Amino acid sequence: FDLLVQNLKDNEDALIKNYILSDNPKQLERLKSILEDMMPEGQTSPQWEAVNIALHEGFIDHQLRIALYTDHQIFERYHRFKLKERFSNKEAITLKELYNLQPGDYVTHVDYGIARFGGLEKIINNGREQETIRLHYQNNDLLYVSIHSLHRISKYVGKDGTEPKLNKLGGTAWKKLKQKTKSRVKDIARELIALYAKRKASKGFAFSPDTFMQTELEASFFYEDTPDQTKATREVKADMENESPMDRLICGDVGFGKTEIAIRAAFKAVADNKQVAVLVPTTILALQHYNTFRERLEKFPATVDYINRFKSAKQQKETLKKLANGQIDILIGTHRLVSKDVVFKDLGLLIIDEEQKFGVSVKEKLKQLKVNVDTLTLTATPIPRTLQFSLMGARDLSIINTPPPNRYPVQTELHTLNEDLIRDAVNYELARRGQVYVINNRIENIYKISELIERLVPHARVVVGHGRMEGAKLEKVMMDFIAGDYDVLVATTIVESGLDIPNANTMIIYDAQNFGLSDLHQLRGRVGRTNKKAFCYLLAPPPSALSNEARKRLRAIEEFSELGSGFNIAMRDLDIRGAGNILGGEQSGFISEIGFEMFHQVMDEAIRELKESEFKELFKEEKKDKQWVRDAHIESDLQLLIPDDYVAQTAERIVLYKTLDACKNEDDITNFISDVEDRFAKAPKELLSLVDSIRLRWLAQDLGFEKLVLKNDLFIAWLVFDQASDYYSGPVFSGLIQYLQKHPRFAQMKEKNGKLSLNFGKTTSIQSALQKLTQLHNSLTPQS
Repeated sequence: FDLLVQNLKDNEDALIKNYILSDNPKQLERLKSILEDMMPEGQTSPQWEAVNIALHEGFIDHQLRIALYTDHQIFERYHRFKLKERFSNKEAITLKELYNLQPGDYVTHVDYGIARFGGLEKIINNGREQETIRLHYQNNDLLYVSIHSLHRISKYVGKDGTEPKLNKLGGTAWKKLKQKTKSRVKDIARELIALYAKRKASKGFAFSPDTFMQTELEASFFYEDTPDQTKATREVKADMENESPMDRLICGDVGFGKTEIAIRAAFKAVADNKQVAVLVPTTILALQHYNTFRERLEKFPATVDYINRFKSAKQQKETLKKLANGQIDILIGTHRLVSKDVVFKDLGLLIIDEEQKFGVSVKEKLKQLKVNVDTLTLTATPIPRTLQFSLMGARDLSIINTPPPNRYPVQTELHTLNEDLIRDAVNYELARRGQVYVINNRIENIYKISELIERLVPHARVVVGHGRMEGAKLEKVMMDFIAGDYDVLVATTIVESGLDIPNANTMIIYDAQNFGLSDLHQLRGRVGRTNKKAFCYLLAPPPSALSNEARKRLRAIEEFSELGSGFNIAMRDLDIRGAGNILGGEQSGFISEIGFEMFHQVMDEAIRELKESEFKELFKEEKKDKQWVRDAHIESDLQLLIPDDYVAQTAERIVLYKTLDACKNEDDITNFISDVEDRFAKAPKELLSLVDSIRLRWLAQDLGFEKLVLKNDLFIAWLVFDQASDYYSGPVFSGLIQYLQKHPRFAQMKEKNGKLSLNFGKTTSIQSALQKLTQLHNSLTPQS
């Protein structure tokens, strides 16, 4: 940087204008702050102009008197060519997107319970064609639900393999079950919120804002941050700078850059003279992380060391002595880290990699360690309970869902044991100068597998590695394989966590039926870490010889081979195994009875009620504008649909209805319309009216209208049904009364059976209804 500053100054003196180019605006901001921080007091930094484009390399033109610098040359990185943007799935992942509805699927309707989804059906309402959702209930009863209520229906996900019982239309069983579930969930949530309160109340250490060295470390990252990585980094830093202890889970797929976030968090802690513990599940991974951390931090004042069984007792003793004296800033290790003899001088941050790999006893010890220490957990496929915890808001969750540029999904295929397939797969990989993993989790026959590979591919250099080998020998095997001295590594699952060998892009897994879903996903994540096409072959007995669960696991891993599917796999794991009670070990029958997603909705509702009543004080900072109505219901005989001649496929229309239904703001709607028009053509008026009905729903929720009825060219809005609600003593209602007193012809208020309604009179279109509510909303906004 000193050299750069001098160079820029020399150009300035010679009246040459300086430009620094980068296609990442964040990088330009970092550079600006680094150069300003470096200047002694009273001196200004040299003048230069930021240009937000990338060139292959910089140059100086003495005639035009300009000098161009590029950020990748300043930091000695590869120049990354900008690829054409691929169509990406929505950046934010929701549970609804994971489970697309197919006719015949079981679904749960908030008000009516479990039914069988019968697809879309056109019906005639007051002479106008409308599209509805057909649901089949007990005794072949049919319910037609308006597409406005699509968000009230969710796919039923319970214990896989068991069929749920359909509810009866008009019965009270569903209502009772929902109430029972809610009170039980409240009991669980109380415990969780109490844990959360304890954590919030305990004082941790508030780390200082970023130093210029932190900025320099981030700027020197070899790759460009993906948007999700940037967001996760920002969230981790905000947590660390807060005085409440951090407890954040980063859920990102294998190879999506979680380790880089951990390195940045660790360095932030070290910059404040705190120590960092990095807990990993395997000895090999401890070594790999040690190398990664050391390489990234070699130019910075941070001492990194590791402790695992590869070190002799004497070396371990020496490491622990340095740790206690504060001479080691970052210590990486396996569960050995939670032993009694490991004493930190001043621990500030605990990083846990792949939490699901640790046993209960280790987790108990971690709880004691975590009381007032910031904790960052990294995982690709969280175990159901961890995921549940985070979805409930008892832990903070960041999802890294954007793959790094130039990545391809791993081609995953399920086969029975076949020598020709193995021979061809190994030969193909060796022909493109790559390496192969062969995974076999039984040490008894691992050498037989190695001999088989040597017989099938005589010119391949094969080596064996497993956890019972002597430490130094295993380390040598791994290092030799990384160095490219061997072509095929026949190993147990020791390669599963964190081993990063970009040249190995084919994996063959023996007896795949014996592995858990997250294990298979983690293993597969060891290949395909560069821009080469990677292959994963799962070898298992024929499907007829497998158990039901094993069959489903293998189907799921084959199905979810997309990049970023770790979260989906965790959800499917929840689906196959059934969700346990969130805090205890016992299974929760409620999830099977009402379905996971509905359980989740009930849970959200229960937590919201607890936050607004019993735990009001604890969450007072969180208080946003109170929403009186969570879901305004629309009944209409207007033609609000996606016409068949615009989108012919029923399945595609369901997806579009769901996407539109999930829109939360105007930006979402703009994106929706531009996507639809980009794919199909200019949107017809029926679709635009449907879009306006979503806007109408938002306004109704803000104004406290529970139900809107647009029928027979009349428009009626029903206010909050609960007469005891404090909506009626709030500013929105009083503003509404004042407005109606000033404009008596605008709408008429009536009361019927203890419920208030507003009659807006003749209204022949959704646009006209939207205009009336917008006028009302605008007049009330300053007061509310």
